[in-house]
Amino acid sequence: MTVNYWALLIVCPLVFAASLLDAVAGGGGLISLPAYLLAGLPPHNALATNKLSSSIGTVASTARFVKNKCVDWPMAIPSAALAVLGSIAGANLVLAIEDDVIRLIMLMLIPALAFVVLKKRDLDEESLQPVSRKRQFLIVCLAALFVGMYDGFYGPGTGTFLLLAYTQLARLPLRLAAGNVKVANLSSNIGSLSVFLLNGQAIVPIGLIAAVFAVSGHFLGAGLLLKNGEKIVKPFILVVLGLLFVRLIYDLVFA
Repeated sequence: MTVNYWALLIVCPLVFAASLLDAVAGGGGLISLPAYLLAGLPPHNALATNKLSSSIGTVASTARFVKNKCVDWPMAIPSAALAVLGSIAGANLVLAIEDDVIRLIMLMLIPALAFVVLKKRDLDEESLQPVSRKRQFLIVCLAALFVGMYDGFYGPGTGTFLLLAYTQLARLPLRLAAGNVKVANLSSNIGSLSVFLLNGQAIVPIGLIAAVFAVSGHFLGAGLLLKNGEKIVKPFILVVLGLLFVRLIYDLVFA
């Protein structure tokens, strides 16, 4: 495919905005993937090129959380491995199950998730009763496995669902939850990106240029979360859930 560098005028600003959103609450793919499609890339190339730039961008936010000691490594390493396994399983599962089935399930789930976010006065640890370390570990690993499977099967909002599971079910502090989410999400991204690269689907020049904007957005978004935490996380999560709800309806009607 001939690279149209004018497409970067569309892709790069939207990738920056998507990466900012993704670093704070997940769901950046709801913006970045349509940007590549709008720029004229065929669907498979758009998906692969988006994964290239977003994976590189996620490295930036993950590194910033690691630097600020916001990753629980004994918990993060096994959950990252399970996220990769789940993503591989989900990619294979999508071949056997109709996409519309998972979309209908998500349409029912999203309002419930939004209700939980709105009901909670605080997503951080002060408003949550602590749970045992063993239970935290189990919840985080299961969430990484099943949300990773969703990532391979469908994808949009993966980081958001992990963040909600880690804070509301595993009761991890917000900063620690966000750091662990990034490790799991990055691992899943790298696994799927490897598949795309091996099959020659990514438009590497566009992906690498857009990755510069992705890194900037992720770095800035991680900083916003570390500084403001709860003040921006809840609004961002609600935005992601709203965008995903609209996207699911669109896919069901027009796909």
